[in-house]
Amino acid sequence: MTVPPKPSTESAGEKEPLVFIVEDDPSMRRALGNLFQSVGLEVEVFGSASEMLKSKLPDVASCLVLDVRLPGLSGLDFQSELAKANIHIPIIFMTGHGDIPMTVRAMKGGAVDFLTKPFRDQDMLDAVVTAIERDRKRREADKLVAHLQALLETLTPREREVFALVSSGLMNKQVAAELGLAEITVKLHRGHIMRKMDAKSLADLVRKAETLGIRRTRP
Repeated sequence: MTVPPKPSTESAGEKEPLVFIVEDDPSMRRALGNLFQSVGLEVEVFGSASEMLKSKLPDVASCLVLDVRLPGLSGLDFQSELAKANIHIPIIFMTGHGDIPMTVRAMKGGAVDFLTKPFRDQDMLDAVVTAIERDRKRREADKLVAHLQALLETLTPREREVFALVSSGLMNKQVAAELGLAEITVKLHRGHIMRKMDAKSLADLVRKAETLGIRRTRP
């Protein structure tokens, strides 16, 4: 078996990625746990979706290996419940009774993969590595947005207006005309915005506006 590369860590202090397994067959749980641990992954196992719902999910890059057929809440219904709860953990489905509608529903719901038992260990490991990297990137993006949102909160209401107009491509003179300000005042606001938003250039400021979803609000 070819061992996939272990997902990289951003820093030496970052927690190891975690694989959750929800499978009602004890022998399958053990086999999957041993497989993931053999490549250095941390594992938590559950016999049902309700068991996992009762646990607290750690703040670490992770993925969920989920059986479709489970006692109580099915795997597909559990996927829907996680989405409703705004829990964005990447899911790899596995089943011994797959069909096309089931696969389509899972993938439309954002599943990383849908593996039919018996599957190759390598296929499962590849899917897990892909899922963990996807979750890591999502977490990085969420942290960036949270950081930018905190910077945005330091702007005054007027600075936010100028920010939206400048990032939409208007020149200082045009911004001044729209807001009824002197051009020198717009320049001062723009300087404050660049400093508060920690922008290195206008292009950097525009990228940050796009990340925050800031749009021009005036006609």
